[in-house]
Amino acid sequence: MDLLTFKIILVLALFALSMGVAAYSTWGERKIAAALQDRIGPNRAGPFGILQPLADGGKLFFKEGFVPQNADKFLFYLGPGITMFVSLITGAVIPWGKSLNIGGTSFDIQIANIDIGVLYLIGMVSIGVYGMMIGGWASNNKYSLIGAIRASSQMISYELAMGLSLLSIILMSGSLDLYYITSAQGTGKIWGIIPADGMNWNIFYQPLAFIIFFVAALAETNRHPFDLPECESELVNGYMTEYSSMNFGQYMFGEYVNMFISNALIATLFFGGFNYPGINWVSENWGENVAGILSIVAMLSKVILGIIIFMWIRWTIPRFRYDQLMHLGWKTLIPLALVNLIITAAVIVFFAQ
Repeated sequence: MDLLTFKIILVLALFALSMGVAAYSTWGERKIAAALQDRIGPNRAGPFGILQPLADGGKLFFKEGFVPQNADKFLFYLGPGITMFVSLITGAVIPWGKSLNIGGTSFDIQIANIDIGVLYLIGMVSIGVYGMMIGGWASNNKYSLIGAIRASSQMISYELAMGLSLLSIILMSGSLDLYYITSAQGTGKIWGIIPADGMNWNIFYQPLAFIIFFVAALAETNRHPFDLPECESELVNGYMTEYSSMNFGQYMFGEYVNMFISNALIATLFFGGFNYPGINWVSENWGENVAGILSIVAMLSKVILGIIIFMWIRWTIPRFRYDQLMHLGWKTLIPLALVNLIITAAVIVFFAQ
């Protein structure tokens, strides 16, 4: 197998995985909500309701695609398309596993191993704002426009805190390459003292950066308690008010794909990514392919656990007021991220002497 064929298979696999996780996240969210509220949840479409996402998808496909009379039709369709496209393409630079040996050739389980992967991710996240803003503007609806403005200001505010927390990781690793950042967490000793094969994760060195990044990720994906851009009590459904059928479906699935990719990024930056306890021992004794398959399982396990925590938070914590949301971003997270960045830089300079 040549490199091009492997990359094509990897692209198709990641696309199918992203869409599958997004679809069954809707089922998982209902089941988690039901468990927390002492209900059963979806139980009609298939055993334990596992066919419910297929039923929901079919319903969205067959619904009428309504477009407001005075809407800008081109932009109306472009908005959800941008959201969906950006959500799917973001995962291209994330390393989903260590490597696989096929026909004597070793392949990294990463679609695009670029040396500025972190900058690529920040850029894609920034483009995602346009999907919401264009959708709200094109709808020719005051509620939609206000929802789009709120969504844009929220995402831009929390992108700053997210970017500053990322700088601490970049300073520690000395690289913008996500594969290098991940691989570095699989070697060495925790705090230079505790032997840790595959467990030298950044969470042990940057707990504050993790908290800031995690909270910012909740805001970036419009999850509770930061779902004000589309809260029903104030804005009907925010920038999605005029959308129906699969236009609405693209926004909804885009958010679930964003949640999947955000947790993959959290796992990559702070929890060792595809690394797991004993990964180097497994690679030496059981072979590259066994270690590679287990690394994929480890990565996806961390991502799924993160998604469950996101859903748990949604059904546990009440929604912020908008002023509280902005104060948290500008007056708390950004100053904390700056302090953490200064301390990280000072420690690195001190130990470099």
